[in-house]
Amino acid sequence: MPNRPFTCLALTLATTLAGLIWRMAPLPLPYFFWKYGGSALWAIDVYWLCAALLPRASPRVLALLAALAALAVELSRLIESPSLEAFRLTLPGRLILGRVFSPRDVAAYWAAILATALIDHFAKPGRR
Repeated sequence: MPNRPFTCLALTLATTLAGLIWRMAPLPLPYFFWKYGGSALWAIDVYWLCAALLPRASPRVLALLAALAALAVELSRLIESPSLEAFRLTLPGRLILGRVFSPRDVAAYWAAILATALIDHFAKPGRR
């Protein structure tokens, strides 16, 4: 698919926008949906970014890469350094890295990545 990198980049940008709205707008959402919906959108963003960078990779490979990247970011929350902590206090730091390690976030990431990979797999032309 020759336009796949651009399609995936557009999906990355759309997901980023949706995630920012989800986290920043005063939406009347229960905490569970606000928290894990935002985490899911972040993970979907990671998947589409991987797909934009590696347009020929299969959804299975993309899901694995996105899952590992999400896990690495979550595990990075266990690392303490003054410069890293200072970055985490900024808005980009909070949105990209987060602040507190949570295995539940990893589960939300992986569920969202799996769902996105399945959609990606079945959305390709010629698939049923």
